[in-house]
Amino acid sequence: MDFSNIRPINHKMEYRRFGKTEKKVSVITLGGMRFRNAWKDPRNEIPIETLEDCKYAVQQAFDHGINMIETAYGYKKSETVFGMVLNDILKVPRDSYYLMTKGIADTAQDMRQLVEEQLKALKTDYLDFYAWHGINNQELFELACAKGGPVEELLKMKDEGIIGHVGFSTHAPMNVIIRTIETDMFDFVNLHYYYFFQRNKGAINFAESKDMGVFIISPNDKGGQLFNPPQKLFDLMAPLHPIQWNARFCLSTPAIHTLTFGFPKTSRFELLDGIFPAPALLSPEDAKIKSKLDEQTLLDPYSEFDGYCMENDPSGLNIPEILRFRKLWKCYDMKDFCLYRYNMFQDKGHWFPGSFPTKENMAKIDLSKCPENIPLKELIWETHQTFYKPKELEAKASV
Repeated sequence: MDFSNIRPINHKMEYRRFGKTEKKVSVITLGGMRFRNAWKDPRNEIPIETLEDCKYAVQQAFDHGINMIETAYGYKKSETVFGMVLNDILKVPRDSYYLMTKGIADTAQDMRQLVEEQLKALKTDYLDFYAWHGINNQELFELACAKGGPVEELLKMKDEGIIGHVGFSTHAPMNVIIRTIETDMFDFVNLHYYYFFQRNKGAINFAESKDMGVFIISPNDKGGQLFNPPQKLFDLMAPLHPIQWNARFCLSTPAIHTLTFGFPKTSRFELLDGIFPAPALLSPEDAKIKSKLDEQTLLDPYSEFDGYCMENDPSGLNIPEILRFRKLWKCYDMKDFCLYRYNMFQDKGHWFPGSFPTKENMAKIDLSKCPENIPLKELIWETHQTFYKPKELEAKASV
């Protein structure tokens, strides 16, 4: 990927083969979800602050050797502002970067219409990578991958040269991710994996066996709000910033090819220097930090129970996530992150499923699947009392 006709490459950036796509992508991707005021309608009207954020991020990304840009139709203004900045303002040669976007449609016809709309917003006639956005449960898997359905239409558009490679993004339980990979319909997968959420390692290994590109979603925000870490994480990960160490942890898995960074909100460009050279395996210094982090789990007698045996519990509670928040609070002082994520159970649907532990829901918990030595209901209720914030209180706090 030649950036010489734009601006000098920062040679500290590293690149990895994105699986069977054969594209050499930067191990850091510029994510397009976090620009100021980008989520407000109408999607095609761009405020000056949104434009400034995008212009700054794109310029800095190219200066630092980033060659992948990632966005989605669901990010409202993001595609439009990228189209303006890349083509009208900076006039970046289209063959000097890779462009990934994502979208959701129920039918083949709607899928093609959506992609055509996205191409216009992005001011391009082809997309290097396109992901069906959010195969988050079995129902959505069946919808996306149905015979004659939206993913098959994306594959037709691949044959036509409109899309280079088709993938999927997911927030699903691991069994659904595995099932989706097994279809062999996809060249890459966008999923969650970080030090503070390692559940999907098996899915990454399976994707590697299929030679798929592996793209890590939101390592700095959903990976623990590492841009605003508690002092304990600074101390445990010194001399690295938590963003730097977590990136090195992720990239120590060779099957992982790129991490999306939401500049300028969830990371700063100056932090990139501390990531490279990224270890193919954890360096002794990185491993020492990992040992210190691992040892923190001894602070709570129940931290090792992850609750995955309780998936799909009749209570409707997302028990593994509730227990993960409790562990991050008890062992790592990550209370702010847990407050932020726990209260998303209220309105994120299949993107972050789970009910709150009302009296009725608590009564439905199937304790037959839980080890007898785990006081599960007490752990859930303690976590809820600590982090639950009713919407009316959130609204008053924001005034």
